[in-house]
Amino acid sequence: MTDLGTTLAALPLFGLIRDGGWTMWLIAALSVVTLAVVLWKLLSLWRLGVWGGRHSARAIALWGQGRRREALDAVRGRPSARARVAQAAIGTALDPRFDDRAAREETARVARQALYRSREGLRALELIATIAPLLGLLGTVLGMIDAFRVLQTAGNQADPSDLAGGIWVALLTTAAGMAVAIPAGVALSWFESIADRLQSDLEDLATRVFVAPAQPVAAPRDAVLRRPGPTHLAGAPA
Repeated sequence: MTDLGTTLAALPLFGLIRDGGWTMWLIAALSVVTLAVVLWKLLSLWRLGVWGGRHSARAIALWGQGRRREALDAVRGRPSARARVAQAAIGTALDPRFDDRAAREETARVARQALYRSREGLRALELIATIAPLLGLLGTVLGMIDAFRVLQTAGNQADPSDLAGGIWVALLTTAAGMAVAIPAGVALSWFESIADRLQSDLEDLATRVFVAPAQPVAAPRDAVLRRPGPTHLAGAPA
């Protein structure tokens, strides 16, 4: 245990965090939380299937061709958000227990759940992007206060190098806060753009099911009714 502590103390990054005071420890904790949230969010979006859409596109194409049951089978049981919304829209449209309004409400409910899952964790990134620079600024202000307090105490015999060192350590917290806030803000904007695109796709899927009705299936060629030929009356010449 002692060897591990000695090794950590020898690391340059650990020394910077230690010299920056308690605000630097908070900023370091925020950096770990940011990394954890980003990795968790990537896994969550992958499970939600936000980068897919092949099955839902095929289902909508089949629906437009009038192949209704095949369209439902194409997305049945699929875990992606687009497939679930397409299944809800097609399934309720085919279910006689749902009228048009009830089908739309049920589809909207499924879409809202998917959109909520796509935006989970974004508040945490937004909070980190907001408070990390403020913590850095707070650390800088506290460090400057300590530096000038030492200058006042020393009077004319103050060493300028000591004052410069205190100011350097104080400014370090501002840089650390920005170093955490910038990646958090970039990740937040990227995840929000993914959620916005997913919302647009879900609205498009539902609209194409409810507004553009399925075309009737073409009847087989041998089932087409032929026009009857001329009827010959009994005794009439053929």
